[in-house]
Amino acid sequence: MTETRFDALCIGNAICDVFAHVEEDFLLQENLVKGSMRLIDTDEAVRLFDKMGQTVRISGGSAGNTAAGIASLGGRPAYFGKVAEDELGDSYYHDMNGTGVYFNTPRLKEGKPTARSMILITPDGERTMNTYLGACTEFGIADVDEEVVAAAAVTYMEGYLWDPADAKKAFLKAAEIAHANGRQVAITLSDSFCVDRYRSEFQALLTDGVVDLMFANEHELKALYETSDLDSAVNAARDSGALTALTLGENGAMAISREETVKVPAQTVDNVVDLTGAGDLFASGFLFGLARDYKLAEATELGCLCAASVISHVGARPERALKNIAGQSGFEI
Repeated sequence: MTETRFDALCIGNAICDVFAHVEEDFLLQENLVKGSMRLIDTDEAVRLFDKMGQTVRISGGSAGNTAAGIASLGGRPAYFGKVAEDELGDSYYHDMNGTGVYFNTPRLKEGKPTARSMILITPDGERTMNTYLGACTEFGIADVDEEVVAAAAVTYMEGYLWDPADAKKAFLKAAEIAHANGRQVAITLSDSFCVDRYRSEFQALLTDGVVDLMFANEHELKALYETSDLDSAVNAARDSGALTALTLGENGAMAISREETVKVPAQTVDNVVDLTGAGDLFASGFLFGLARDYKLAEATELGCLCAASVISHVGARPERALKNIAGQSGFEI
């Protein structure tokens, strides 16, 4: 087996997040579904940005956030994602490598600009995302560095990669390389709308053994198995054969396998500011825990701790070193 250089390789859409606090009426005026994620074109991206008022810009993207969280824990993450040779692309490269993430995906030289997601935060902390994918849609097999995949303990990929045909091929290629080198493959279901688009294919990834580990929240898991009953969804996940890491919001999280099911409570958060990135940072803690041979309960607890930390401020990247936070909570990092 190739030497393990990375705790996790995270693959996903490299997106710059643009945040704004808005009132509930703003969502109604724009006919937006609270808590949803919609894809928009260039014209809509410009129009909505002009109406957002004061904004904060932070490098994001689900898998990118997870990689940054692993680095904040003192881990060794790598990342694949496509940005353009433009100002936002420069910023993204600087941010990722500056946080300790190995990121060297070739940049797009011509055509679409770097992706951006305009995130509207309502007073309850819920976020509604409006995403322009731009250069992300150009990610493909040529961007999969086989040496990096082979050197990562687990390759973790976004369900959103299933939308562009070339990214889907890259997902399957990375999974093939990982398994050929005795590594694990993980997927995050991304959101319930993504699940609705690819339900049967996602289920096949689990039952066919293409994916060893699935990350989902309660809504996504119920959507995957077309049930309104959480227990039924959990039982179906258990029967899939894959390990499932399930987030339950204020009710904590679960880890579900055929051999073991654990549930841990959520960490107390005095002031929920922004739920953006909660699932991404849960994945950071869980993946780091698995890479460091934590028991399932410990990995799940670390995931909850990381999620609690990120929702106490605006943005999906840690503001304080998660390694220090975890150490103060009794974890041996």
